[in-house]
Amino acid sequence: MTRSAFDSALQEIHNDVLRMGSMVEKQIHQCIESLVNQDEELAEQTIKNDDLVDALQREIEDKCIKLTGKEQPLAIDLRTIFTNSKLVMDLERMADHAVDIAKVTLRLKNEKYVKRLTDIPKMSNVVKDMIKVALDSYVQRDLEKAYEACKMDDKIDALFKKIFTDMIKVAEKDEGKANQIIQLVLVCKYLERIADRATNICEGTIYLVTGEQKDLNE
Repeated sequence: MTRSAFDSALQEIHNDVLRMGSMVEKQIHQCIESLVNQDEELAEQTIKNDDLVDALQREIEDKCIKLTGKEQPLAIDLRTIFTNSKLVMDLERMADHAVDIAKVTLRLKNEKYVKRLTDIPKMSNVVKDMIKVALDSYVQRDLEKAYEACKMDDKIDALFKKIFTDMIKVAEKDEGKANQIIQLVLVCKYLERIADRATNICEGTIYLVTGEQKDLNE
């Protein structure tokens, strides 16, 4: 395999990763929209589309494995291949959590919400912004953006604490809504876990650029 062909194959993987990132961002948007609007059809579509994300993950991982064996890669090549493999795993887990949220929509489809859902969409928007900046850091090999994305996690944590506190207050007034409150808190936990995966992408960018492994999920 010539160097030119090798670089072309790497670029193809890179493009596939970006396509997968776009699919996952759409999944997260749709699952929250389905929850807020109690849209059963959109929730079902989110769950169904997870198969497409899984298939693309397997395709990218297969390309990475085959590419590693075709030529003696340089150190930066190995880092790139390793980072791509890890990144798509994190994206796949994000999509899984979007499915988890869609399933909450289906469980609550016939219930009137204890309160209007405003903070959960806010939390989701911050998570989506975090993912976008994290993926931009990967595309541009930008360490500053990687750290910028990680700082967004503080806002996500603050929103989670606010929502959790609000839900506890509602539960104290109406014990009959305990199951719904638990489900909505779970949604926030899933969003928090998606943010943790975005942090992993930032760690991958740092490793790709510097060769250093950082633990930013602290």
